[in-house]
Amino acid sequence: MIVIASHNRSKSREIEQLLRGGLTDLPVEIRLLADYPDAPPPPEETADTYIGNALLKARACAAFTQAISLADDAGLEIDALNGQPGLHSRRFAGEHTPFPVKMGILLEMLKDVPLERRTARFRCAVAVALPNGAEHTFEDTLEGRIAEAPRGQAGFGYDPIFYVPELDCTLAELPSEFKNRISHRAKVMRRMIPVLRQLLGAPDRLSQSQTPR
Repeated sequence: MIVIASHNRSKSREIEQLLRGGLTDLPVEIRLLADYPDAPPPPEETADTYIGNALLKARACAAFTQAISLADDAGLEIDALNGQPGLHSRRFAGEHTPFPVKMGILLEMLKDVPLERRTARFRCAVAVALPNGAEHTFEDTLEGRIAEAPRGQAGFGYDPIFYVPELDCTLAELPSEFKNRISHRAKVMRRMIPVLRQLLGAPDRLSQSQTPR
């Protein structure tokens, strides 16, 4: 069994889809921590790196469930804002502030910045923790720019303002099955899948062509 250590159902479902795509030939149960009625609240994200925060969540979940536990931590880094909101992306402008409001604040901060200077990236770290204390981590990014206005209805978080020049659209304009091939979370999960397969006692079936370079 693998437990996704998140109380964010939108993110958990995205991770679950990515996991099932890489483990489709295995009879593995995938559960969400949010489905446990007595699940403890998520730990405070006190680390100074994405990997550190992901480990905090994965360790707490493994201790509670006694199962292979997977957690991620991600953030939006905007170069013109010196990397903000970065590690504090979820808590930017207040933890409970709706994302449309957060995006509006960021767009106002960037109102005088031309599109070519609105470079940004999503960074995602994934951690897997086992009850025996073993841990595995990976990190990856998706480069893009900040759009001048939100676009698209799909995705979640900052997806509507994250513009991917190569595709001429924001992440929120992409169907989920396509986003799950190119996103920062998809890239890092592709690197983690072979580790999970080994932990589950299965051979790595990913071909060289599927491995990020």
